[in-house]
Amino acid sequence: MLTQTSLPATSPRVHRVAVSAIFFLQGLCFASWASRIPTIQQQMGFSDTQLGLVLLALPVGLMLSLPLSGWLVARHGSRWVALAGAFLYAFTLLTLGFTTNPLQLVSCLVFFGLAANMLNIAINTQAVGVEALYSRSIMASFHGVWSLAGFVGAAIGTIMIGYGISPLIHFGLVMGFIMVGVLVAGRHILPTDASSSSTDQPIFVLPDKSLLLLGLIAFCCMICEGAMFDWSGVYFRKVVQAEKAWVGAGYTAFMSTMAAGRFVADRFTSYFGRARTLQFSGLLTASGLLLAVLLPQLWPSIIGFLLVGFGVSSVVPLVYGAAGRSTVMSPGVALAAVSTVGFLGFLIGPPLIGLVAGATSLRISFSIIAVMGLCIALLSAKAKL
Repeated sequence: MLTQTSLPATSPRVHRVAVSAIFFLQGLCFASWASRIPTIQQQMGFSDTQLGLVLLALPVGLMLSLPLSGWLVARHGSRWVALAGAFLYAFTLLTLGFTTNPLQLVSCLVFFGLAANMLNIAINTQAVGVEALYSRSIMASFHGVWSLAGFVGAAIGTIMIGYGISPLIHFGLVMGFIMVGVLVAGRHILPTDASSSSTDQPIFVLPDKSLLLLGLIAFCCMICEGAMFDWSGVYFRKVVQAEKAWVGAGYTAFMSTMAAGRFVADRFTSYFGRARTLQFSGLLTASGLLLAVLLPQLWPSIIGFLLVGFGVSSVVPLVYGAAGRSTVMSPGVALAAVSTVGFLGFLIGPPLIGLVAGATSLRISFSIIAVMGLCIALLSAKAKL
């Protein structure tokens, strides 16, 4: 928690709005990339297996950045790392639009993932600090703003695809908007983090048993999220065989309920508790994926993706909030430790979908991912939340 000496003079509401704005810009950046994956697959002529291997580059960048990001936040504070990460994230999005061959795309995705996690660890540390000012759970609302931005980004991407606008122009417009937004909001995020022995924190800390269990829950959730982010458009194009204008409908459905769920998750958690909320979330995730697999038509699949969005909505916010309250290490390092385990799911999920789909089918690969939802429910019963 923030100490009395570190409490900022600015109103907590101002900090909350500013941090929420950075979450929005972060979500917009990622959704802009995700919405154009089917376009880039077609432009470069990737098979599903090839696409899965290429997409491995982004979580590799995330994983490479995890220990460094936690150390940078502990050493220099989340404010400056968040600002630097946001600018780098927007710039690397633009570079993805310039790629013309697989090697260029893989290289840019590694740096895109690295910048993404610098921003992710820093802005979640900011969120932990703002939550301490409110003395109640508000973490899910920040992630709700991120998901809302994903919905907006997916909708913009659908429009861009419909009008035949290239990824380069699309990404350039988004980059400009993000940079302006960061300049405005960045002045009002928390100037300091919780006081701790941050300057002598190690670059990486192995999570203890309680943090490891939180990481495993995040791992299962991020496998599901990674599948939805990277493969929803492909699933609707190849399995559902949706018309061009409806290819992005699954991703849009997923992101819309993911956002809505996060805006009500804090209140839901206050009534039913963190463990029951996570158990219910896991069951919803599994049910939605199985519905899309068993009935791969347009509307059943959209409904299934809606359920998955509700299911995963509260998992990462609750896990990150619990990690940020760690009493054995600073929030930034604790978040990095848990995220290291969790983001292995992001690392494994997308290429696993591609490899299994190449050997069997996309429907079978999605049914395997549904098992992760059940694992969330089981692990949550044992976690210290």
